[in-house]
Amino acid sequence: MLRLRIQFTALPRNALILTDTPRPDCPACQGVGDIAHDYGHPETGEYEGTDWEPCTCWTHWRCLLLPVPRRPRWLHRRRDGRDPWGPGGYSDEPPF
Repeated sequence: MLRLRIQFTALPRNALILTDTPRPDCPACQGVGDIAHDYGHPETGEYEGTDWEPCTCWTHWRCLLLPVPRRPRWLHRRRDGRDPWGPGGYSDEPPF
């Protein structure tokens, strides 16, 4: 049984995607979706890292639902601090 959710992604382009979620009551992964396998150095036994194995209770597939349109150039704000509308987005100049 699929447990679908809608997610926002920014790579390679802003879009809404449909994805599966892990089963919350899965005994193997406890609802995380991945199973951790810690490993150590073969000679000293010191911790080296963790390998993650995907659980069988969910799949990593994704389906593109809707590409999100980009903002028009005239709506972009400057990032260099020289915003014509001031720091709060409002101008203190009179409208005339």
